[in-house]
Amino acid sequence: MTRNGIHHVTALAGRARRNLDFYAGTLGLRLVKRTVNFDDPGTWHLYYGDETGRPGSLVTFFPWEHAAAGRIGVGETMETALAVPAESIAFWAHRLVEAGIDHDAPRRRFDETVLALRDPDGMRLALVGVPGAEAAPAWTTAAVPAEAAIRGVHGVGLLIADPAATAAIVTDVLGFAEVGRDEEVTRYRAAGAAPGDIGTLVDLHRAGGPATGRLGAGSVHHVAFRAADDAAQRAQVARLAQHHGIAATEQRDRHYFRSVYFREPGGVLFEIATDEPGFAVDEPMDSLGGELKLPPGLAARREAIAAALPPLG
Repeated sequence: MTRNGIHHVTALAGRARRNLDFYAGTLGLRLVKRTVNFDDPGTWHLYYGDETGRPGSLVTFFPWEHAAAGRIGVGETMETALAVPAESIAFWAHRLVEAGIDHDAPRRRFDETVLALRDPDGMRLALVGVPGAEAAPAWTTAAVPAEAAIRGVHGVGLLIADPAATAAIVTDVLGFAEVGRDEEVTRYRAAGAAPGDIGTLVDLHRAGGPATGRLGAGSVHHVAFRAADDAAQRAQVARLAQHHGIAATEQRDRHYFRSVYFREPGGVLFEIATDEPGFAVDEPMDSLGGELKLPPGLAARREAIAAALPPLG
């Protein structure tokens, strides 16, 4: 299994309870961690993924109760694709209809069946039928069985004015290689990826105009890419600076991984996050996401932080 690829995608949302109901309820993902935005502790940071929250399975959210709606523009993530078994698209189309979720008719893209939809905040998602995905681990619920369950992030689509410079970062620093073109889209896959691996695709969409976006509810804040450990991350940061003249931030301890950030030439905020230590560092695997967890630096403020957070039910 590849150790390159996407670690997680983090987006902005509106009401926290609505976000939880959609991602854990309608989509059937596991709430892996309920914590706070370490840079803004009055805001939830909700992580959804598979049973263990392995890298590549994760979509995470900063919910702001009264956030204005975002608008997609150049230099942003325009779609987050989630991998499901190839034979489950009909199940998902039926489930979205029953739930009243806005979605398009299934269509083919890069020889895969894609069911595009929007979450309750307008975030653009796609459920992609992936051959071999059924062999990957999955979190299941009474309403979403193993044969249909989401395995994790399939990939992201980025809207870029001049994709060449972004492609250079994606290939040279992050370990992807070009694998296909479709009209104005070029697809990149993580080197060494096998069928059924998650978090392995980046699609660069050439922007057709100068449209500017607006960050808000439904917007992707950043895309995080994997580093096996600190040494691998340092090597990526050095390559980024030496080959591309871009400096990353200092390393920041996110308790469940360690991160650096930089804005790639097309304008998208990228993160490089370590695979280690994972989400079981502060609660047992069988009870992940069961209660509010805070890093040591915020533990003394637990009572005040908990009181300020919107209820999740």
